[in-house]
Amino acid sequence: MAVQTAAKTVEELWNLSEDGYRRELVGGEVRVMTPAGAEHGRVTATVGILLGAHVRDTASGVTFGAETGFVLARDPDTVRAPDAAFVTKDHADAIGRTVKYWPRAPDFAVEVVSPEDSFREVEEKALSWLRGGSLAVLVLDPSRRAATIYRGSGEARAYSGEDTLDLSDAVPGWTVGVAELFT
Repeated sequence: MAVQTAAKTVEELWNLSEDGYRRELVGGEVRVMTPAGAEHGRVTATVGILLGAHVRDTASGVTFGAETGFVLARDPDTVRAPDAAFVTKDHADAIGRTVKYWPRAPDFAVEVVSPEDSFREVEEKALSWLRGGSLAVLVLDPSRRAATIYRGSGEARAYSGEDTLDLSDAVPGWTVGVAELFT
């Protein structure tokens, strides 16, 4: 992930010309990210489908697809993009529709680990979601077919195999098997 200095604010990031690269703004520094690989994209799509179906069935809020920008901090500004996200109906209704970046952290964020990601980078991103206001972050590691849930209490717990994840504290009523996320 390369660091650029072309933008320092949310507004400057939004106004960067489109050149095909994905970007995040972290503490006022632009980070350019390479396109995701096939396995990453497959797992991202699977979690998006499962999460989206649950949220639609329960009318509990709205989901956001990969690379939607969320403003996590100001001065210095931070805009991050999860692989999937959920915002409760109450929070979504309070903000309404917006064309630009969502103005706060999602209630729940999902990150899918890419082969080139270091543990430190992934953990730092999960913790930045929590600092920004997310209730829980689900980190999925396709190479190990494992999941880690980070919660605002500072808890991080790993799951694998036939474990069932209870994410109802962040996404009302949602439980999902680890194996389902990697099918």
